[in-house]
This record gives sequence, structure tokens and C-alpha cells, in this order.
Amino acid sequence: MTNRPHTLDALAAADAAELAEILLEVCSSPRWAAAVAETRPWPDRESLLTANATAVASLTAEDLRDATAGHARIGEPIAGDAASEREQAGIQGADRAVLDELHEANAAYEAKFGHAFLICATGRTAAGMLAALRERHPNDATTEAEIVRGELRRINDIRLDRLLEGP
Repeated sequence: MTNRPHTLDALAAADAAELAEILLEVCSSPRWAAAVAETRPWPDRESLLTANATAVASLTAEDLRDATAGHARIGEPIAGDAASEREQAGIQGADRAVLDELHEANAAYEAKFGHAFLICATGRTAAGMLAALRERHPNDATTEAEIVRGELRRINDIRLDRLLEGP
């Protein structure tokens, strides 16, 4: 994700390709990025976050898969990706056994649901994320999709705030 902050005015004034690139760094769903871009200009931060919530709510199952594909597996942040490492800071120093259990639970979740486990990892420990993964694994696909939708909205809110504030 880009390290330079943006103002709402600068985002609103960006050409379509540049704005799409910026928004796709927040969420890898092209449909989400297009839906958010269509709502510009945003008079304030809340308007942008409302656009996020509305766009996330409108995503299809395929769009949610596009969105989850842009996230590292829990317990496996992408090396050198500041956003991934920052968002999963709670795994730093975690016991190897917990990380191994996360890996196994992720694989079982992916086999069942067809996409990576998505959770707003900011402020969560490895053990807490593992507990949430285990708690959610028994869900049916419809229930889990709605939980994923809520987690995605929270992640996007954090990323949009960070985009506006800078590193």
C-alpha cells in the first residue's frame, strides 16, 4: 500500500486509472474499487467510509473471493509488505505451535470455504485469531460470507483511514 497520504480532494481529483490503482491497494475487488470510485467526491471521511460499507454490502460471492485473494493468510504476512506485516503484528513472537495450528486451521478453512480466512487482525494476537478461526469453521457458507463481509469492511475502513493519514 502506498506510503504517501492522500487528501479527499486529491483522491476525488485523481484520474480514473490512478484512483482505481489506489483503491485496489485497499481492497483487491475490482467491483468494490469501482463502486467506491463512483461515489466521489467525498465531502468528508465519513462519506468515504460509507461508500466502503455500501460497496462491501453489494459484493457477490465471487467479488468476496476477489477481495480475500488480496490478503495474506493469517499467520503468514507477506514479507516486505508493510501493510501485511503491520496488520498481522499480533503474530510476532507467537509460539511456533500456535503458528503451526494456525497453518493447519487455515488449510481446513480454505478447503471448506474456497478462500482464505479473513479477519481484521489489527490488535489481535495469534492465539486470538486461531480461536476465531476455530469458532468460525463450523459456519455454513452463507453465515461465513456475512462474517467475511463485516471483517472486510473493518479492514477497508482501517486501510482507508491510513491512506488519508499516511504512515
